Amino acid sequence: MKDDVRTLPKQYHDAIEHWQRHNFPDFPKLAEEWDRFFPKDEPFCLCAKIAEDIPTQIEVGERRGEAKALAPKDLPEEAAQHLLMQIKAQASTEFGSIQQHQGTLARAQEPQDHAWALRVMAEELRHGYQMVHLLTSADWSPVTDTKAADMVEEILSMQTGSHVLAAFNLEYDSFLDNVVFAAFIDRVGKYQLTMQKISAYKPYASSMPPMLREEAFHLAAGVIPLRRWVEAAARGDGYITMHDIQKATHKWFGRGLEMFGDERGGETNVRFGLKDMANREAQDMYIEECERMYDDLNERYVRVRLPKLSRDEAEKAFARIKAGETVEGVSPEELLRLPDRRFFRRRGEYAYQMVGTTGESFSAVEQYVAHVLVNLPEAYRASIDVKHWADLQRKVSRGEMPLKEAISSMPRLARMSGGCPCAKSV
Repeated sequence: MKDDVRTLPKQYHDAIEHWQRHNFPDFPKLAEEWDRFFPKDEPFCLCAKIAEDIPTQIEVGERRGEAKALAPKDLPEEAAQHLLMQIKAQASTEFGSIQQHQGTLARAQEPQDHAWALRVMAEELRHGYQMVHLLTSADWSPVTDTKAADMVEEILSMQTGSHVLAAFNLEYDSFLDNVVFAAFIDRVGKYQLTMQKISAYKPYASSMPPMLREEAFHLAAGVIPLRRWVEAAARGDGYITMHDIQKATHKWFGRGLEMFGDERGGETNVRFGLKDMANREAQDMYIEECERMYDDLNERYVRVRLPKLSRDEAEKAFARIKAGETVEGVSPEELLRLPDRRFFRRRGEYAYQMVGTTGESFSAVEQYVAHVLVNLPEAYRASIDVKHWADLQRKVSRGEMPLKEAISSMPRLARMSGGCPCAKSV
């Protein structure tokens, strides 16, 4: 069944196009490259897509079996408030990721990588459009005094540094960030969309399937370049090393984990029927999936490093290397690995705990700060974001700042001039 396609009222459609011209100026290039790189796919549509075959009854939670809400007023007030926060946060991530990608888009080494990143950005724009559709096509007055136009204005005025989630407030330092972000952060997006597909609010649930289909491509835009880079690194003829990828992993993995919310929470959304998993359960599944992704990359690396081995022999060699052996000159240190889930955390259960990449504990804060710095990309180490974290880590560890205050603190990275006046066009 085809999706129902809808267009925003002119004032909002024009506002998003205005935002695009300021924040995503390369967007027109996608149409020029579409037939070359995506000949079998339908042309891009800046529109809202609504799936028609969505269950009409609430699937989880206290009201399971009741009819799904068609308007915010049909939900309990607290559930509607949680839903509104979800939609606004989702919108922030969609527009925020475009701003991040744009900064290093031109640094793609291959035309295909450039085209794929363009498509990811365009589909994120469509997802943001979808969230604006949800905000403007319903009456939210039962749960907020803020008018729809003001909510849209707030979202479109955000810049890198002022978005809702920390992962969308980090600037990219190279095209490696574009790719690793897609592999890790878009993977979190897949989990969030999947959990929200059962939403007790039918218009939101109906928005998820089209977004999930597009999100699958975003994951490929991360994993497939990583496979190519890993194999090139194994041959010794690549520009990106395993060490580079490892450090980028350290930059993004913790921020991805924090996108699930505090590990001890999430039951309220399940109770309200807005998601089907609590935070820790979803995060555990995400970590397992990331481990499988890195097992695949590492096994590809071993196959190229040991080309005389058959596929089965290479698989066995990889298992031995992963277990700690050095096999035919390939050592465990050459392989990619996920850091401990507690490493470099700023939100959630493990915020500001001094735990290293392999799970080792630190008692001296300066030793821990040095450990984190040496394991991050050089360009990122020089950022205000890392300095802000180090300052907070020292204060928390020395008892000079309450943990709760540090968790709620974030650096003001947003540019103070040259911002997009898009919000004023709503």
